[in-house]
Amino acid sequence: MRFIDCKLDKHGDSILQIFNHAIATSTSLYDYQPRTEKSMQDWFATKEKGNFPVIGIEAENGELMGFASYGIFRPHAAYQYTVEHSLYVHSNYRGNGLGKKLLSEIIERARRQNLHLMIGVIDSTNTTSVHLHKSLGFTYAGTLNQVGYKFERWLDADFYQLALS
Repeated sequence: MRFIDCKLDKHGDSILQIFNHAIATSTSLYDYQPRTEKSMQDWFATKEKGNFPVIGIEAENGELMGFASYGIFRPHAAYQYTVEHSLYVHSNYRGNGLGKKLLSEIIERARRQNLHLMIGVIDSTNTTSVHLHKSLGFTYAGTLNQVGYKFERWLDADFYQLALS
């Protein structure tokens, strides 16, 4: 197992598969429709343009076990030192501490870029993700109640933040 910098041509299909599994089976993403190859091209282009990393962990056989990234929190100039992150672990590899490794690495990347604050937006029922974030020093910053609707129920989004500097 090793960290890698993900690239569209090598990892785009694997990331797309992980995203689409999360869309279909969880409230980790508040999307309804599967993402497309074109959306992955746009996603990677946005990351590259913003100088935002996409890191992954590969298994010995080269399979992408999970990935993490961050991007702009809001598009206004005053928010330029605040990022919102995301991380996903392939369903075959959950429960092995990969989420903590990915989140730790993405935090370090953000610190090296002299960013100030990292935001995590977590579905309020995702206690595993809440625990992970708290274990790395994120603090609860508030809840937006019933901001999403998926699987025939209203969803609350919890915000967690970590000061990087």
